[in-house]
Amino acid sequence: MGVDSGLPDFRGDKGFWQAYPPFEKLGLNFVDLANPAWFERDPQLAWGFYGHRLHLYRDTIPHKGFDILRQWGRAKNAGYFVFTSNVDGQFQAAEFDEANVVECHGSIHHFQCVRPCSQAIWPAADTQVDIDETTFRASAPLPHCDKCNTLARPNILMFGDGRFVGARTHDQERRMSQWLSQVRGKKLAIVECGAGTAVPTVRWQCERLATAFDSSVIRINPRESQGPNNTVSLPLGAAEALRRLDDLLTAKR
Repeated sequence: MGVDSGLPDFRGDKGFWQAYPPFEKLGLNFVDLANPAWFERDPQLAWGFYGHRLHLYRDTIPHKGFDILRQWGRAKNAGYFVFTSNVDGQFQAAEFDEANVVECHGSIHHFQCVRPCSQAIWPAADTQVDIDETTFRASAPLPHCDKCNTLARPNILMFGDGRFVGARTHDQERRMSQWLSQVRGKKLAIVECGAGTAVPTVRWQCERLATAFDSSVIRINPRESQGPNNTVSLPLGAAEALRRLDDLLTAKR
């Protein structure tokens, strides 16, 4: 979904290293770096990686496909809900209602203590991280926890992460469960954009809901669009597929 807004594609080592060349020299791929151990082992490297992404996501304007999805959702009598594994905050930037978004892997726009010393989660707000663009290493001062003054980290569920503070995500999931209870007995329009098989959380969720609500999944994915029998496969990028679908719906009105 974010690739069509100009964000880098992290699928496969080549795509990741194209966005972050210095990490190829170190032999580190996305899975290696998306590990909380780096915040203790090498905080400058950890915050170089996440700080760069924080600034990149802040500066990125969501593509028109987000507007189309938002308009579809708001036109529904029972409303909508977003379930995303992206941590980039693009749905909120595209003016989706914060109360109707589940970020199952957390958000780079919120911080927590590395330890953590408490269950506190706070907005990144205007926090700036100074990064050397040639090495992708961060310079002091690094973000810190106001409670214990130790290092802070993004409130993102990383690989092998036993210290993720999940309260914010759990609240989001609770609101989605309440909404699903309210629409029980209806059919869902399930539109899945760019969810791959490497981290299949979103695919599993969409397929589970399709079964529970006797609905189909519209699976938009240029490389992995196939699915169970109740799948409508669209092997396209998100922005193009959503535009084409919207044109079809507009023509039918």
